Amino acid sequence: MARWIPETLHEHFRFSFKTNNVLYESHTEHQHLIIFENDTFGRVLMLDGVVQLTEEDEFVYHEMMAHPPLMAQPEPKRVLIIGGGDGGVLREVLRHPSVERAVLCEIDQSVIDLSRRYLDFIAQGAFDDPRAEVVIADGTKFVAETDERFDAILVDSTDPIGPAIALFTREFYSSCKRALNEGGVLIAQSGLPFLQGDELRDVQKSFRALFADAAAYMMTTPTYIGGPMALSWGCDDPARRMPERERLKARVDQIKGEMKYYTPDVHLAAFALPAYVARYVHG
Repeated sequence: MARWIPETLHEHFRFSFKTNNVLYESHTEHQHLIIFENDTFGRVLMLDGVVQLTEEDEFVYHEMMAHPPLMAQPEPKRVLIIGGGDGGVLREVLRHPSVERAVLCEIDQSVIDLSRRYLDFIAQGAFDDPRAEVVIADGTKFVAETDERFDAILVDSTDPIGPAIALFTREFYSSCKRALNEGGVLIAQSGLPFLQGDELRDVQKSFRALFADAAAYMMTTPTYIGGPMALSWGCDDPARRMPERERLKARVDQIKGEMKYYTPDVHLAAFALPAYVARYVHG
């Protein structure tokens, strides 16, 4: 008999995935984790009852988390990923030939281990790339203490529940800014504005206090139900966010493999916000 696995992203809104095969389920040291198969979306990873990725549409989030900030840099060399234990953002970062070092800081070793065991199609060998380094640590502590400086910091977090709560504070974002090189970009997952507008508003309030250029951009991932998802952008160089289309195209042409979502036009259009989203961004 099929099992229906629910996601309750919002107290007034629930949907479910049908599965005939649960590959793994447990409570880790930090959170509830389940990996299962769905006939439409393939393998699915959920943490604390919220979908993190599916096999069929993971490319949307991972490409949009990684490429807009890296395309903003002339030659990004050092990148820090907070969270992202599945390896998808790391995979996309390492597609940039200029990247010399990519540090992934994940609090939960089991997310990495289980992703490598059951979801190896996500990282596609990224964990074994000599440019990659994995640090098992609290991301807030890592950025507060590191002496390294990065061209981009990508906060690939869950929503602000459980261990991720600390990744949504002004103190954490301030530490991230300290760890950026001049002109570096900070990106933070900021929820679905239609259902989680307060989350985007709070992140943007912190970014506006810290950066000369604070903005948000959007993407549509089918399994993130409830409208398009927002990512917050922070940088002290306003010119970085909207490069010329031809420059973006030239950079895309340098990347190995085919893009499934990101294009120069998508980059530029993603920052055009619906009015209801813009109200959260501009306060």
